[in-house]
Amino acid sequence: MPPMTHSDIKPVHVIGGGMAGSEASWQLARAGIPVILHEMRGVKGTDAHHTDGLAELVCSNSFRSDDHETNAVGLLHEEMRRLDSIIMGEGDNNRLPAGGALAVDRDQFSAAVTQRLSDHPLVEIRREEIPALPPEDWDSVIVATGPLTSDSLSDAILQLTGEGELAFFDAIAPVVHRDSVNMDKAWFQSRYDKGETDADRKAYLNCPMDEAQYNAFIDALLDAPKTEFKEWEDTPYFDGCLPIEVMAERGRETLRHGPMKPVGLTNPHEPDRKPHAIVQLRQDNALGTLFNLVGFQTKMRYGAQTEVFRMIPGLDEAQFARLGGIHRNTFLNSPKLLDAQLRLKSQPRLRFAGQLIGVEGYVESAAMGLLAGRYAAAERLGHALPAPPPTTALGALIAHVTGGHISHGKGSFQPMNVNFGLFPEMQAPSRDAEGNRIRGKAKSVAKKKLMSARALTDLASWSAHSPA
Repeated sequence: MPPMTHSDIKPVHVIGGGMAGSEASWQLARAGIPVILHEMRGVKGTDAHHTDGLAELVCSNSFRSDDHETNAVGLLHEEMRRLDSIIMGEGDNNRLPAGGALAVDRDQFSAAVTQRLSDHPLVEIRREEIPALPPEDWDSVIVATGPLTSDSLSDAILQLTGEGELAFFDAIAPVVHRDSVNMDKAWFQSRYDKGETDADRKAYLNCPMDEAQYNAFIDALLDAPKTEFKEWEDTPYFDGCLPIEVMAERGRETLRHGPMKPVGLTNPHEPDRKPHAIVQLRQDNALGTLFNLVGFQTKMRYGAQTEVFRMIPGLDEAQFARLGGIHRNTFLNSPKLLDAQLRLKSQPRLRFAGQLIGVEGYVESAAMGLLAGRYAAAERLGHALPAPPPTTALGALIAHVTGGHISHGKGSFQPMNVNFGLFPEMQAPSRDAEGNRIRGKAKSVAKKKLMSARALTDLASWSAHSPA
């Protein structure tokens, strides 16, 4: 029997051109599977997107820590790199100084992903909305429409699953023009001077506050008018992306122990005076002309944002390229509805990926797209691809989403970032290579390094069976 050619293989349909849909399409195409990628932006916008580019970043421009030895998201970065992820590849190609984190120029990143997929001979991009469940003759579909799934498709999915709607709010941080920051008060420095290059060690702008300034800022934050959602007032926030005013409502000191913690930084303007709190800004574009306020997602109304954020020393005359905003995310009760291959149990021709299945974060969303693409490719080629080992970041995350969640009642399943708490336990080493006893924080670090090394070894064995 002659080998199959691309023309013999039916295409896989991918709905949604965000992080997960773009990654799924790439993984399918590189495995030799034709892809039709359906993206509605270009004919219909969303409340949060500003362009029609694929893989547009709508919140932060950071992929978070890039430390693959002691940080779970950094490990996920490395696993995806080793599986030829387009998201990680273009993230690396368009990275900005960010200390130990991976931050990207959002416009260049999106343009690069769009170009590579547009240029691939096995990828067809159709600018159209899929307003309902896909036609029955689409026998392999990946739904990666993300947290901003159109109302009509969202309703169709929810009717199919029989689940009540699950949702949470996600908030966006504001962006300021770098040349409007007062450098007589602010300074460049990464926390604890992290980073291998001088640019990395100076990747963040820092704005210090004394105790009186901090308390005045908290008062203004609490008093400012907010966007209210009476229709959704019982909808929870995701703790990984809380609006800053919601954090402030949890206690006056909450922000000082969160995004405004005054540790690992020294104010060169007043080196002998320790700030009471510090606001950090991270570079947002390759030119270095835009910076976003780290951890300052907000639901304050626009007029109030300008007034309140200009209370921050160094931002007293700040010009904002983008103010903060808020939108509602929706996701499935995946442990109940999806199998280990990310297929809908009641209709296996439909796979789901990205934030829609209950992961949080750019990289986690793309990671689920990577797996959905590889699963669908293997299925098209007549293979059975097992899930990645739970000892890997990919495996630990998908295991939680599809079966590791312990339910505490209706609606208890919530979005999850990758973290070492999802991995199988591993005993921490008690002594180092020289026989010296390891204690305290060093013991935790040593344990994470062992878990990361185990993950990459196990990933290599798994990837040998993957068709992509």
